Amino acid sequence: MNKTGSIVLTALAATLLLGGCGDDAKKLVNKGGDTPCTEFLAQDADKQRITVTKFLEQEQRGNNSSATDATRVDAAIASIKLMCTAQANPSTPISKADLTGILVPK
Repeated sequence: MNKTGSIVLTALAATLLLGGCGDDAKKLVNKGGDTPCTEFLAQDADKQRITVTKFLEQEQRGNNSSATDATRVDAAIASIKLMCTAQANPSTPISKADLTGILVPK
């Protein structure tokens, strides 16, 4: 096999391997609760769901709370959108977005 064929084969293999990762790969590069409000609000609905799911999973590890279900994720997305829209400091991480952040920049 020539050098060009090897490069094409390697690129194809990498594409297949990475393409199969799907949401798992997205979660690895996603910041979860450390995502700034401005970044979260700019995300599409699918990316917001991945971000919030990772954030809730991060919280669960520390609290030994129940599993993340779709209803909990939907409620968290709505809450985070509301809090992030009103934050005095738009760079506030979604994990810190709360009612006091509306009045006092965090």
